[in-house]
Amino acid sequence: MKLSNKTIFDTSLGKHVPKEVSHVTETLQKAGFEAYLVGGCTRDLLLGRKPKDWDVTTNATPEQIIALFPKTFYENIYGTVGVVNETTEDETLKVVEVTPYRLEAGYSDHRRPDSVTFSTKLEDDLKRRDFTINAIALSISPVDKVSQETLCDPYKGQKDLKDKLIRTVGAPQDRFEEDALRIIRAIRLSAELGFTINAETAKAIEEKAPLLAKISKERIRDEFIRIIMSDTPMTALAVAQKLGVLKYIVPELENGVGMEQNQAHAYTVWEHLLRSCQHAADKKWPLDIRLTALFHDISKPETRRWSDESKQWTFYGHDVVGSRVTSKILENLRFPKKMSGKIVKLVRWHMFFSDTENITLSAVRRIITNVGPENIWDLMNVRVCDRVGTGRPKEEPYRLRKYHAMIDEALRDPISVGMLKIDGTILIKDLKLTPGPKIGFILLALLEEVLEEPKKNTLEYLSGRAKELIQLSDEELKKLGEAGKEKKAIEEEKELADIRKKHWVK
Repeated sequence: MKLSNKTIFDTSLGKHVPKEVSHVTETLQKAGFEAYLVGGCTRDLLLGRKPKDWDVTTNATPEQIIALFPKTFYENIYGTVGVVNETTEDETLKVVEVTPYRLEAGYSDHRRPDSVTFSTKLEDDLKRRDFTINAIALSISPVDKVSQETLCDPYKGQKDLKDKLIRTVGAPQDRFEEDALRIIRAIRLSAELGFTINAETAKAIEEKAPLLAKISKERIRDEFIRIIMSDTPMTALAVAQKLGVLKYIVPELENGVGMEQNQAHAYTVWEHLLRSCQHAADKKWPLDIRLTALFHDISKPETRRWSDESKQWTFYGHDVVGSRVTSKILENLRFPKKMSGKIVKLVRWHMFFSDTENITLSAVRRIITNVGPENIWDLMNVRVCDRVGTGRPKEEPYRLRKYHAMIDEALRDPISVGMLKIDGTILIKDLKLTPGPKIGFILLALLEEVLEEPKKNTLEYLSGRAKELIQLSDEELKKLGEAGKEKKAIEEEKELADIRKKHWVK
């Protein structure tokens, strides 16, 4: 493909454009207007990636756009019209945004233009965009039943795609002055695409980073989340710290830079947290686990003390202090309370499976109560990230597998008369039995039968069988009850053996 301002060629890009989007562009073109796909969707198409959203730019005014489609909405000063597709089930296609070519001027808040002017020139629209790879416009027009595709690329974005570079459109200082959030966006795009930030752009990021203090926490949070959810959060966070950006996102993380740990760790606190977070990303684990991995040791710097006895650094209480610090970080970045609560809880209890050599089953039950049964396996995943982050290559050693088995055992439904569809209350009420040991023997006898044949565990069968058992002598009933107790012990042992076998432990 020839790199130039405009290139007309036949390609297969059009086949990757959903019909809902093509309908919008073709409707505009048939009405005599220009229509280009622009921004991230064009970039992703050229990279062979699936676009997450679709943006169209045109020389039509908002009023002209609205007149062409049955259902739209227009509630902004930027001219963006949302064209609604009611027939699609794909959430990303329910609304296709169409924006007139526009010029922007004045960015007094370093985030939004003070004024917007609509233009008739595509080039005017492209020169206001952030990065060269986002300033490529693609038009797909059916000509004699053949898809003719036109690329407008005045800033050589295709070359930067090929070279894997993040570079601003025009002077980077100007672009960051206009919208300071672009500073973090550059780092985020480098993480998502695996690109390098151009040297001139990186220098401007370092120079203009203080402008981020003027940006809302919600906006910073959204970019931060996308960095953490990328495939390479470790690299992105390292770049953010090097260029002076991290202090405007999570300044507390910088306290661990260069801080050595004890003999169990091969890396500094900072490196350990990055590697822990990266492992969560490598495992494709969700945001809450990635953030917990990143924050779990965040308070080691303020709790570090030298021990003359052990001749090494100690970090007593860093889990407790860290949970409080994490709470403040997440609150500052306006994270939802439910997610924050879970992450704080996981940070608070992340030491449970690493400090104690001999953990009892009752202790495991207590930790399940502390973090909640719904979070216990996420806690174990954080433990895995913590371990890998120390520099130990083995993800799940025997001891960790043993903990998994203990959790399975603690979580399992106990084999008891509580499994039965009948209980002592029913026996007393329906069979007019007097409370006492006889009821216990009847329930144990019924349990033995159900363990042999689970299909018998119905209220109808057990009620009928209980009426038969009540006719037996106390001695006969006691024998049946003891047999039931023995059967229960055997079945429990079999179940525990299966759990241990599953986790390859004894």
